[in-house]
Amino acid sequence: MTDLLKITTAEGPVTVLYFEGHLDRQTENLAVEHARAVLDAGAQFLLIDLQGVEMVTSAGLRALHTIYKMFTPNEEAQAWHVDHAEETFKSPYFKLAGPSPQVHYVLSIAGFLQNIPIYPTLQEALDSFTS
Repeated sequence: MTDLLKITTAEGPVTVLYFEGHLDRQTENLAVEHARAVLDAGAQFLLIDLQGVEMVTSAGLRALHTIYKMFTPNEEAQAWHVDHAEETFKSPYFKLAGPSPQVHYVLSIAGFLQNIPIYPTLQEALDSFTS
């Protein structure tokens, strides 16, 4: 385990993982393992709170992408594209909240804003699961 990323979990209709620290090569597996554990425990909806994340590297982006794929059924995304060929699929199962401006910028240039809904606050993200 590393001290560079602290992860706490809140369970409910939407499981929330609170990330605090660095999301990078050293913490990539830790992030994915936590997400896999909540998925294996039966969670269908996952929200990652990035408010405490100071830095995201390419390995951290890879971790988020892996988690996105774990929580977004490929068949469902493909079926959605059949009826919405001109639109971009946004996952209803996996969302992000509270990134700092720097982290948001990294997510933006990496293209994550296209498929993963990202909300400025935790509450806005939680509310989006019910709408």
